[in-house]
Amino acid sequence: MSADDRFGAELEETRRARQIGTVSEIVTAPVSDWATDFSHVDPEWTADPYPIQDELRQSCPIAHTERFGGMWLPTRYEDVASIAYDTGRFSSRAVVVSNVRPPKELAPVGGVPPISSDPPFHHDARKLLLPAFTKSAVARREAATREFCHSLIDAMRGREVVDAARDYAQHIPMRVIADMLGFPPEDGPRFREFVESALESVNRPPEERLERFTKLSDYLVAQIHDHIEHPRDDLTTYLIEAELGGRKLDPAHVVGTMTLLLVAGIDTTWSAIGASLWHLARTPADRERLVAEPGLLPTAMEELLRAYAPVTMARLVKDDMRWNGVDMRADDWILLSFPAANRDPAQFERAGEVVIDREVNRHAAFGLGIHRCVGSHLARMELRVALEVWLARIPEFELADPGAVTWAASQVRGPRTLPLRIG
Repeated sequence: MSADDRFGAELEETRRARQIGTVSEIVTAPVSDWATDFSHVDPEWTADPYPIQDELRQSCPIAHTERFGGMWLPTRYEDVASIAYDTGRFSSRAVVVSNVRPPKELAPVGGVPPISSDPPFHHDARKLLLPAFTKSAVARREAATREFCHSLIDAMRGREVVDAARDYAQHIPMRVIADMLGFPPEDGPRFREFVESALESVNRPPEERLERFTKLSDYLVAQIHDHIEHPRDDLTTYLIEAELGGRKLDPAHVVGTMTLLLVAGIDTTWSAIGASLWHLARTPADRERLVAEPGLLPTAMEELLRAYAPVTMARLVKDDMRWNGVDMRADDWILLSFPAANRDPAQFERAGEVVIDREVNRHAAFGLGIHRCVGSHLARMELRVALEVWLARIPEFELADPGAVTWAASQVRGPRTLPLRIG
């Protein structure tokens, strides 16, 4: 069987297998009690989750809901870290909460390895990706990233108001990831659709989600076929040729990893850049200080990552158990909120404030445990360069309309629209 045929046949078999899961009832009613009926896609949470998290941390540090078939929300750093490191009792086979739980047979690989993989498979799957994300590999992408940021700002000339999320932040990781994977840069708008379908449709009917994921996997398979016919020096060709245990990766592994890189690699950085610009637009003192002291930016950037950590991961409980005073059932979701952990006063002084010169800052924005973000060096480079170029070119800016800012209703939180006045 040719490589093309292998990818087509095996992926279709895997796609059918993933339809066999546990489907839960779709609940869209507004939240009435955050301790017993929370929802991370509720409009109030989407607009501003931090007061809710702070209140829960004091009154009910491990909240529960029957939405999505049963889910827990720990809000203390200690609890979030404990679950993140405990691979024995919590599985990573699905890291995005939805109304469908994938079958247990997907473990230990999961749908998007290595982030969805459990030990011992996880170790080798993660190791495969490390060479592409070392500091030296990332450094080679900085000049092109900087040039691209300048080109985006060049395109804003003459405009008084721009959407910093849609006109700037989202394009940067799209271009970087497209270049890494060897995808056409003009496909950027399609990437945005894939990201939003994967992360913001979790409470949609399962058949609709399957249709959306099919579009994404079909796109990736087309790219794989093109790379098989025309191999080149990029991450897609590397994954096609990579081996684990003396054999090439299963097609589902290749497509799953590419899905992870495309979706997570774009939305996390898009959200971090947008949230940082949102903060600086509404906090003139911090903006003015960074313009006057550009050397402070790396420190300030870590604080912005702590305060506006974009990523919340999920785990699934492996077996019925009592954990930290609550009775968890097998296959309950755990919403692992790194943003809540980052604002725990027991872990950080002045946890609810943004202190751009904070010196000690062991935040969890890139996760904790074995699944700590493999692309953290890349994300930091993109965020730093995006802010350096913006502040140098547009030192004065403000929110054009605070009420017009919208945020993603998903486990990756960042501005989806961000109108800034720059003229």
